[in-house]
Formats: sequence, C-alpha cells, structure tokens
Amino acid sequence: MHIDEFDISKKVFIIAELSANHGHDINIAKETIKKAKEIGADAIKLQTYTADTLTIDCDNEYFKLNSGTIWDGRTLYDLYQEAYTPWEWQKVLMEYAESIGIICFSTPFDRTAVDFLETFNVPAYKIASFEIMDIPLIEYIASKGKPIIISTGIATLCDIEEAIEACRRVGNDQIILLKCTSSYPAKIEDSNLMTIPNMKDTFKTIVGLSDHTLGITAPVVSVALGARVIEKHFILNKSIGGPDASFSLEPSEFKQMIDYVREAEKSLGCVDYKLTEKKEMSRNLGRSLFIVKDIKKGETFTKDNIRSIRPGYGLHPKLYNEVLGKNASCDLKRGIPLKYKHVDYLL
Repeated sequence: MHIDEFDISKKVFIIAELSANHGHDINIAKETIKKAKEIGADAIKLQTYTADTLTIDCDNEYFKLNSGTIWDGRTLYDLYQEAYTPWEWQKVLMEYAESIGIICFSTPFDRTAVDFLETFNVPAYKIASFEIMDIPLIEYIASKGKPIIISTGIATLCDIEEAIEACRRVGNDQIILLKCTSSYPAKIEDSNLMTIPNMKDTFKTIVGLSDHTLGITAPVVSVALGARVIEKHFILNKSIGGPDASFSLEPSEFKQMIDYVREAEKSLGCVDYKLTEKKEMSRNLGRSLFIVKDIKKGETFTKDNIRSIRPGYGLHPKLYNEVLGKNASCDLKRGIPLKYKHVDYLL
C-alpha cells in the first residue's frame, strides 16, 4: 500500500501527530512541521474539527469529563475549543509540508471536514479511536478511495469488524488498523502489543500502533511484532502547553524513536538460513576435531589424543565417536586438525 509515494511494505511509516501542539500560533505549527521533516518523520498529521462539529456547548454532567483523564473537570466543548487547529490554517500548512517534502494529511471528524479536506486532495485519512463507531462517517470517508487509517483504542472486535466492512462496502480495501490504548498518557503495561500480530491475522489488514505512552519502547517493540505504521504526538517544546503536551515527544525524543524504529526494522531482515561468505569464514572459529597429543602411524585414536575444540579446521565434531578406536594412517603432531585422510577407516 502507498500513502502518497510512500510504500508501507518497504518501510515503516512514521507519523508525527501535531494535534493541539501549536499553541494557536500558525508559526509554531509550521516550525513543528519543519522539525518533523528534519528529524526524519515521514508524515505530519493534523486534526480537522471545531468544537461545534464534535459536540455541543453544554455543561451538564454528560458533557463534563470525569473518567480518569488529564482533562477531568472540563467540558468537551471547552477542551475542543482549546485543542482544535483552525481550518483557515490547514491549506497553508499542507502546502508548506508539500514544499519541504513531508506528507501531510488529517483526521476529519464529520462530513464537512471530509469535504473540506477533499479540496486539498489529501493522500490519506485517519479515523480517531472515538469515532470508530460512527459507521456512516467511516463509510463516507472510505468512499473517497484514499488509504484509511483506523485507531482501535476503544473498539471491541465487533466495532473493528463493522468499520472494516464499512470500508469494503464502498470498495475501499486500503485499510490500516492501529493498535491503540486510549489513555492519555497510557501506561506501558496497558499497551498489550501482542494484539498487533493477532490483529493482522484476524482482520487481514496492514497494522500499526498509535502510541500514547510516555516513552519510545512501545513503538520500537511494535515494529518487531509487525507494525508498519507508527503514530506519536509531537511537540516542539512542552513549554508550549496545551491538552496533549504532557504525552507528546519533543524533537530529541522523537528523533531517538525514529532511529530506534529504523534499527529495529533493519534487524528484522528476512528469513534466511544461507551462509554468507563472512559467515562461512566465521565457521572457522567453531569447533572441530584436533590432534591434542602426538600420534604415531597405526596408533589408535582415543579420548586422550583427539578432542573437539576450537577452531573449526578439522573434521566435524559429529564424527568424534566414529573416529575413536580407529587407527592413524600417518604420524600426527599435536595441534594438527584431524582430516579424513588421517583415519584409516574414513579414507
């Protein structure tokens, strides 16, 4: 699968999530995009909503956060007003990202956001964890024919199945599922990364990780488990503040994550039992049969005069018991590798 010109089958796709990490300053947003490019991120992701497209301005108990989040006590409307990225910025930011060579796309939260983003011909769409149950929205987004990345943080198996079916119903099989723990921040022990290979086997899609832990361990480990996409919140400096700052990575941390992810994917390589020339040379450092005591022609090989030791220039150690009790075909000096020609029976 390709997102823009990026081939996910060949390289892990690393997304820097801008989210609310701009302090309502477009210059900070642009600088964040620039820094993401400099440190090696493959994409920057925006979010396209307003407080009014996500919820209503209401402060009764239903609309106040009270579920153990870092935002408890606030109303949804108040939180989203602080966190949203102004729509009038988004064309500017996407054009800027394109000009410096980093992929930019977004998470739309309603149909108006999808229609807005379509005017920019974005290369992909993201479905946020809390929207996975909005099947009509998923179906509408998928109908645009772009790759669709779906976070599964609050999803049941049934929710995931229905979201995938919604995409496929409109002819879109370009689906990427992201394992996600929808806690902010998430505890490392709640990551349950073994879900990633199971998700791949169960749903037959590309899989990845949307990570909200405070470190970089989970993204690196996820690559070893088959993740092809990594999404992580990115901020220039946590002093900017904002709703997502506490669980976002600053440039030095994000760069370290990228470096470790790249090392992890290189280390995976492929299934390979062949011996390279270098490996063949290294076999000479392995064990083999050697003469460890001078032997006269006709003398019997015993446990005292031959041993399996390093290096590996003699007969294979598996022949040790077969050689014992046989006779030497010539005089042999201590330190000589034992060869077939030295053993009468093996000639």
